[in-house]
Amino acid sequence: MSGVAAPLRVYWELTRACDLACRHCRAEAHPDRGVDELTTDECREVLRDLATAIAPPPHVIFTGGDPLKRPDLGALVREAAGLGLGVSVAPSATTRLTADVVGELKAAGVEGMSVSLDGATAARHDGIRGVPGCFDMTLRAAGSIVAAGIPLQINTLVCRETVDDLEAIAALVAGIGARRWSLFFLIAVGRGRVLTPLSAAEAERTLEWAASQAGRRPFVTSTTEAPHYRRIVVQRLRRAGRSVEQIRRSPVGRGFGVRDGSGILFIAANGDVTPSGFLPLVVGNVRRTRAAVLYRDDPVFRALRAPETFRGRCGACAFHALCGGSRARAWATTGDVLGEDPLCAWESDAAGEGGRS
Repeated sequence: MSGVAAPLRVYWELTRACDLACRHCRAEAHPDRGVDELTTDECREVLRDLATAIAPPPHVIFTGGDPLKRPDLGALVREAAGLGLGVSVAPSATTRLTADVVGELKAAGVEGMSVSLDGATAARHDGIRGVPGCFDMTLRAAGSIVAAGIPLQINTLVCRETVDDLEAIAALVAGIGARRWSLFFLIAVGRGRVLTPLSAAEAERTLEWAASQAGRRPFVTSTTEAPHYRRIVVQRLRRAGRSVEQIRRSPVGRGFGVRDGSGILFIAANGDVTPSGFLPLVVGNVRRTRAAVLYRDDPVFRALRAPETFRGRCGACAFHALCGGSRARAWATTGDVLGEDPLCAWESDAAGEGGRS
């Protein structure tokens, strides 16, 4: 088994409540909080478990919905930080996300924040997010985060409806002062079924373009649900004469093997545990079983950490250890969590050098 042995990042959906109506929302969020959400005390207990049962302790990302819909968010950030957990927050850009709130989160111990930007203009972004004025609120919130000295990540949806705007969005991200730009390649779950994913050939061209931006932009580019970006970056580094060790020390090298269920664990608002927010295979609930135990012992998680058992092109690919394909997309499109990722255009030979796309 060659996957990541302990979760490095825990994505925690504190609530599904949100005041936006994003067209691609995985959580199919709505304005009101659920009655089955974990209580504050239950959340504290899970945080204590994560801090003591996993070495080194994972980084916790509080997300949603909109985590700001929970009045105990600040207290939970303080609890996590006090336990030695790294903690970030991924709020929605609404009127709740004020400069004062950003300052309070920094004082509580938050180490990073992210906001989503799906268009370079108000018309494009607000059309995806479903709320007029969201674009302006996003820019104001981003400015407050940067001004507070909190590392900012901008998340951008990549699909047929947004791909032509990526160059302009990249320029905007640079101007904002973000440290990282994460490109989320659409998974057809939740409301995301109404949008159009890229073809494999379109995705390959888009990822090649993203890799070509390295060094030209003042931020690091990463991907969500498109781990074959690592393969593209590695191929470019090899062509540039970089050694294997140099590649391993690069940002992409540090992400080798991290994907849904391998280095990543997701906790839903009601305590259900899945390999990621986009892979809704419930393996248990933190109300009954410790998250670390589910990650370590559940058969689904164990299978996701064994890329040599993946099927189709993902199993045969020489890059399966560092990439492995999107397990969420394989599940969403084929019903086989170990199947091949249809978004990848690469055909690999045994060495990984003579493949084609």
